[in-house]
Amino acid sequence: MIADTPEPADMRRDYGTGKALSRDDLAADWWTQFDRWFADAVDAGLPEPNAMIVATADPAGRPSARTVLLKGYDERGLVFYTNYESRKGTEAAANPYTSVVFPWFPMRRQVVVAGAVTRVTRAETEAYFATRPRESQLGAWASPQSQVVPDRAALDRAYEETERRFPERVPAPEHWGGLRVTPHTVEFWQGRTGRLHDRLRYRRTDEGVWIIERLAP
Repeated sequence: MIADTPEPADMRRDYGTGKALSRDDLAADWWTQFDRWFADAVDAGLPEPNAMIVATADPAGRPSARTVLLKGYDERGLVFYTNYESRKGTEAAANPYTSVVFPWFPMRRQVVVAGAVTRVTRAETEAYFATRPRESQLGAWASPQSQVVPDRAALDRAYEETERRFPERVPAPEHWGGLRVTPHTVEFWQGRTGRLHDRLRYRRTDEGVWIIERLAP
């Protein structure tokens, strides 16, 4: 390791100053509770509070994870957008389940979601795509996401060609669109002293009823 860099095993932070989380603190449903915590993260000035780690797995169960940006949420689930031919896009199609983590560590909080993945409607994709900056719209066409490219210059050439192809309006590519995570479980994690963190989880039963349960840290 580089000199003066602490050993990872020696890095410790006390989460004891975090507010306790009890069953009485929670909203009746997971999306209202998520809305509360998301608002707290925004109000706290966290950089990109909508950043979330999304894990997928291929048909053989080999996982991959990456950070993406949440672009919408309601009682149906969480929505993000991607190239459907990317690694996460193809894995979500072949093995339509995922886990999502919002790492709001400055607030000593995280939210962990697990559930099924489905594509949003084409109308939803096109409506969102129209709000993106032109540069991002062009990038969605120019980048063969997750594929090997020879060098940066190849990407720059593809971008320039796309600019010429679409001098005005840029349509949403057919291979690009939204994915919705429909939760089976949503866990709200609050850091506490001695690693005895509060973990309260909303879980949907086989009968479709949501229950709330406390997990050991």
